[in-house]
Amino acid sequence: MLRLTWVQPEDLLGHELRQARLDGRSPAAIEARWRAAGGPDAPPRAGASLHRASRYLRLLAEDLLDELADLPSALSEDEPTGLERIKSLCTDWPASGHGRCAAAPAPAALEAAWLGRAIGCLLGKPVEKLPLDAVRALARAAGNWPLTGYFTAVGVPGDLLAAHPWNRRSAATCLAENIDGMPEDDDLDYPLLNLLLLRRHGKSFSTADVARLWLDELPPGRTFTAERLAHRNLLSGIEPPHTARHRNPFREWIGALIRADVHGWTNPGDPAAAAEQAYRDAVLTHTANGVYAAMFAAAVIATAACGSHDVHACLRAGRRVVPPRSRLARAIDHAVRLAESHEDFDEVVDELHAVYSPAHHWVHAIPNTALLAAALTHADGDFSGSICAAVSGGWDTDSVGATAGSVAGLLAGAPAALPERWRSPLKNRLTTTVADFDGTGFDTLAQLTHLEATRP
Repeated sequence: MLRLTWVQPEDLLGHELRQARLDGRSPAAIEARWRAAGGPDAPPRAGASLHRASRYLRLLAEDLLDELADLPSALSEDEPTGLERIKSLCTDWPASGHGRCAAAPAPAALEAAWLGRAIGCLLGKPVEKLPLDAVRALARAAGNWPLTGYFTAVGVPGDLLAAHPWNRRSAATCLAENIDGMPEDDDLDYPLLNLLLLRRHGKSFSTADVARLWLDELPPGRTFTAERLAHRNLLSGIEPPHTARHRNPFREWIGALIRADVHGWTNPGDPAAAAEQAYRDAVLTHTANGVYAAMFAAAVIATAACGSHDVHACLRAGRRVVPPRSRLARAIDHAVRLAESHEDFDEVVDELHAVYSPAHHWVHAIPNTALLAAALTHADGDFSGSICAAVSGGWDTDSVGATAGSVAGLLAGAPAALPERWRSPLKNRLTTTVADFDGTGFDTLAQLTHLEATRP
């Protein structure tokens, strides 16, 4: 039986209960009704439960999702979604245009950023969804811990592979022995879509423009979590920004962050403009901390695009666009402090997991953004160190690896600055279902991005 992931009401309800507890609502009475009716927990790692719920339970889940959405949040004053309110809380919000680079980053730097994003994603793909102890065990069994190269099944005992199977979509294309170009992944599809967005609408695009582009160019089956539900909401006649809230418990997950790179690449030295551009993209699917994560990433990347700041200055610039009393701000600050005070990155990761794993899903933006900040800080911007730290931290391994690779690749400044062992298996070739980009080289993508960065 077909069990479409990330859309079944009976599966969404458990995620919404968790989200309500995180964002300051009080769902206890609604949860009691769900449990009394025999309602299950959300699937812990997959997108759909194994068995279809009864019609009664499905209808009850739909009603309770709407009731949960109406509950007031105790955190709403400190965690708004409206841009002007966000800016008013960020007392150190960067001045728009101040510090903008005299010139856009060279195509070589943008090629390194595209390559870095692909390499970090590829490194993390085989172990996506696996728990942290499995990531470590698989790498150790192959003699690849601490990580220094792509994951491999060579030398890994069969019983360990049976206990912790690779991500089923990725094993055939992403293990070291199988890599032949960059395979399709949503962590690359969304930057391609945003490149297409800027080519069609320029930097003044609206959220409605993003929605129309998705309806035209993004296959629904290639969306996940918040993006899949926003896509569904659009097809149901719900307009943005309500697409982000209607029966969408994933609105603070990582999806908006993975769409942020192009907004940073095309606003070199202007983290405010990059953050505002990322905001208009993010609110199609996300609210509050899910939006802040995208703004943070875009501002970090915009600062890195100048080529004159170290990674720590870039992270500080990103932090300036995150409301200071938000959960994401606290998580980033905590992660940076840990990375600065521990020589062994495994200790940083263990502490992050101890704090965030009990309450957060492995795709949630807060722990993953914290891990990103910690990895970049601990590696001091070094390319290999950044992507290996990001992926070795578990959670959404391919997404965090991709963004870490984008930042560190941009700071490296040229493809030749990235180690050959990472670059050569990609063969300057990317697979995607987005528009006419299938088979495109990273050098071509860099040239197209440079055109958008220099467009008036």
